[in-house]
Amino acid sequence: MRPAAVAIVGGGVMGASVAYHLATRGLGDIVMLDRAGAPGAGSTGRATGGFRAQFGTAINVRLSLLAREKLLRFEAETGVDPGYAPHGYLWLAANARELAQLAAAREVQHAEGLREAVEVPPEEIARLNPAIGLDGVIGGAFCPSDGFIRPLAILEGYLAAAARRGVRMEWGVEVRGMRRSRGGGITALETSAGSLAVGTVVNAAGPWAAGIAAMADVELPVTPLRRQITVTAPCDRLPADMPMTIWAGDGFHLRVRDGRVLLLWPTPGVAGQPFDDRVDAGWVDAVVAMAHARVPALCQVAIDRAACMAGLYEMSPDKHAILGAAPGCPNLYLVNGSSGHGVMHAPALGQVLAEVMCEGRAAALDVSGLDPARFARGMANPVSELL
Repeated sequence: MRPAAVAIVGGGVMGASVAYHLATRGLGDIVMLDRAGAPGAGSTGRATGGFRAQFGTAINVRLSLLAREKLLRFEAETGVDPGYAPHGYLWLAANARELAQLAAAREVQHAEGLREAVEVPPEEIARLNPAIGLDGVIGGAFCPSDGFIRPLAILEGYLAAAARRGVRMEWGVEVRGMRRSRGGGITALETSAGSLAVGTVVNAAGPWAAGIAAMADVELPVTPLRRQITVTAPCDRLPADMPMTIWAGDGFHLRVRDGRVLLLWPTPGVAGQPFDDRVDAGWVDAVVAMAHARVPALCQVAIDRAACMAGLYEMSPDKHAILGAAPGCPNLYLVNGSSGHGVMHAPALGQVLAEVMCEGRAAALDVSGLDPARFARGMANPVSELL
């Protein structure tokens, strides 16, 4: 393998975004490595494609707003339509505590400029999504500029644009080890295709990022978390422009994509098997029963069990991304732990990391809250079970 000034480990949407943004800054000799044989085989290809700025912390709102700006320019810059469709996110609250959590998050959103995020009463919820049963729903929150994106289209756009700028993509190449200098920096990657001398390494390995970091003796608190998706047979019971609708209490949510309804309900992964991404048939039965109770229009819609799938989130302890130089390894950069927000934030995180790597600091926004050393310093971001 030819040496590389920058080696990016991970060829999903995050790695592709970093590659593109480094290349647009004039950095050459970039190679992206992925053990999959083709693009989209990892978490990016299993993402449901939601996009929102309704978060409860300022940094996540800012990342979404920057990403939204970039999505609006994406086709002009890459030649690929990212599929951004602002159909909204509708949150439903069943009690005063959930409503208060939504209100507290909205204060943060308004302070960061997301003024279109509003509280909605039950009668407005009924107008926004007439298919929802309102039993037990006392109110909610809605943001019309939230909505949907096409994860694989964003990956395709970044890969194509990066390739035009000279980035090399090496598919089917697994990183198996690292060589380091006496000063702690990485000098070479040991891969399934041989040794690769490197100047800088970017860890964009998603749920597998902790294992990559460990090769450089870096402890990275990122763990995989299975997220399952129940898929209906093709149907027209719900409109294509229905907002993503989420029950705040237990996280059950649904959307329409390509003529089918996707049903989701967060649950723990398989005990002792964190990378197990098989679909649990019992979970499918439970989520279907939940859907029938909350969305009566789906009661007669069949489930396509063969199409049901699962993917892996890359979770950090505070559910926020980890971005910047790795402590103890100066030429290893981290862009990990987005905790389910990776695809939607990839345009922003790729730009910001490229700024840090090329210019020494992030210019687009303050990302000090994403510092990899924050956990050791006791400065983790607040964690909201709701947002």
